[in-house]
Amino acid sequence: MNNRTTWAVAGVVSAAVSLTASGAVIAAWSMPTAVPTGIIGSSYSYGTANSGDSTGGSSLSGFHTLATTVWSSPSGNGSLYSLSSNGWTAGDYYQVVASTTGFYGVSISWNQTRSSTGPSLFAVQMSHDSGASWMSLVNYTVIQAGGVGTNTTSWNTTTGQAAFDMSVAAGAMGDGVGGLMFRFRSNTTSTFAGTNRIDNIVVSGSAVPAPGAIALLGIAGLLARRRR
Repeated sequence: MNNRTTWAVAGVVSAAVSLTASGAVIAAWSMPTAVPTGIIGSSYSYGTANSGDSTGGSSLSGFHTLATTVWSSPSGNGSLYSLSSNGWTAGDYYQVVASTTGFYGVSISWNQTRSSTGPSLFAVQMSHDSGASWMSLVNYTVIQAGGVGTNTTSWNTTTGQAAFDMSVAAGAMGDGVGGLMFRFRSNTTSTFAGTNRIDNIVVSGSAVPAPGAIALLGIAGLLARRRR
């Protein structure tokens, strides 16, 4: 095999592996449907992801200590709806579950805002063992949409504001987990009458290359070395 043919083979195989391992949306919630009117209680399940390569078994839900919590769907950040709730106390959370089997380099991104009296201090927590243990990925502050000094406007259905974009990497513990769990947990210690809402949640990662593609890449590398 001449040099040109060798590198042609290597190039084709490399491109195939690159496409296979490119970033992919695993499960995403763009909130196309609203929470039914009058939902009150300590917990609520919004349901499975509406897009992504691995939506089976996925879920978005929330839990509050107060049984009087009202769950609703005001406008999202450039989407029709968001998931919103009031009556926050420390430890209350929104929760996402998604299968990352067959994926690595997993991360989660989301938009989040609050009312003027809603909780602002949050943490993203992750569990790879069905909730038996939790690790903290990041602490963050939620800004008020349209608040003074934020250079933002209220959330609406047509304008997605980048100021609310947040993301965090899951790390190696998030690779290849059948039911990876994320929580957006309130660290604010007081009870709030105000609301906090979340939108545009995306779990993403890179697909593990198929064994055949890896084998072909190895053959291409061997051919290249033999030619040299």
